Amino acid sequence: MNKNNTAIRRFLPLSLVSIGALGFLQAAVADITLYDKDDTTFSTDGYFNTFYVNSDVNRNGETYDRRQSRVKMGFLPNYIGFNFGKKIDGLTLTGRSSFWVTINDSEQDGTNTAIDVRQFYGNVAGDWGEVLIGKDFGLFSRSNIFLDELLAGFGNASDTLGLVDGKGVSFGNIGTGYPYPFPTSQITYRNNNLVDGLRVAVGIMDPIDTNQIDKDASNGLNDKAYQDNPRYESEVSYQFDVGDAQIYSWVNGGYQTSKNTNHEVDDVTSKGLGYGIQAKMGGISLTGSGFTAKGINPFFTNNAGEAALREVDSRGMLLQGSYTWGKNRLALSFGETRDDGNGLGTAADYSTQGVAYFRTINDNLKLVAEYNVYQIDGRKGSTVSEDTDTLALGAVLNW
Repeated sequence: MNKNNTAIRRFLPLSLVSIGALGFLQAAVADITLYDKDDTTFSTDGYFNTFYVNSDVNRNGETYDRRQSRVKMGFLPNYIGFNFGKKIDGLTLTGRSSFWVTINDSEQDGTNTAIDVRQFYGNVAGDWGEVLIGKDFGLFSRSNIFLDELLAGFGNASDTLGLVDGKGVSFGNIGTGYPYPFPTSQITYRNNNLVDGLRVAVGIMDPIDTNQIDKDASNGLNDKAYQDNPRYESEVSYQFDVGDAQIYSWVNGGYQTSKNTNHEVDDVTSKGLGYGIQAKMGGISLTGSGFTAKGINPFFTNNAGEAALREVDSRGMLLQGSYTWGKNRLALSFGETRDDGNGLGTAADYSTQGVAYFRTINDNLKLVAEYNVYQIDGRKGSTVSEDTDTLALGAVLNW
């Protein structure tokens, strides 16, 4: 437990500056075209957000119990993106690079704002489909997070995971409904023309170590984790109408096997299945999604922090609803993940309950007010427990 917990607490404040949903953001606001000539385009888009946050933390014992105020970003970090496009020889060539940054410096390292490049890819498209080469978000759990109703809000602010005092983002419903589809190097094929509304994506991803033992070899074992095959991920989505309702449904998954040069270390087969459906009619939106996995970190699909994973189960679900009237949107959310021990090294249940109000000022500016309750309940005699209530008030500016 301690190794997994320490790795997560060390990793989160530094690198989880990166949650993103480009499809959501780009659909909401058009990018700014900087160049458009001779079938060549270059454009930019960006996102800025800041919240006043007040969290009431209650954990096992009294050491960490406190009320903490912060001024920080929400579930989505701040970023600026650049897009390239060119039509030539019957092909459409596109590319994207996006730079993600935390606005919160740390008390330890000053103005180290952790700029990350979470997307850096090229795309080649034709009548046969399209191929993406480079770094982008994964496919397993992709639509689960991109269609989260609280994407522009705050969500999970677990102190156990280092999110209250950390300089990175909050977690939305990561770890309480779905794992985060971490950006990774990949080769992905998409066919968007099978049937109207049916889209298929299949890709090979850079594999990850899941069965690495202690690096200091204090137990006398010398080992090297390795993978003789890549990680495979895929997603199938289908969008259709039923009467006046627009329905979007999806299934995604991932599979990988990690081996070890030390025969005393077990192989780990990691496999996961994500799914969901969203229905919109008038101002009403209803979303239900979930996942089930074995041998996968329930927080991150790439096992950030290198927790020593085992072939144990995790499963989660997310139920949400929202109503939009005029320039107002009210969203309700409940998410839960039950993990048999890959997350913190001990079996535990994680949940986030939230209500959020979004007020659109204009096409580029939105105000947000959110209240959420995050809980960890340890199982099988575990002492891990947390109950954190958070109020977040913020503004989002994007183009």
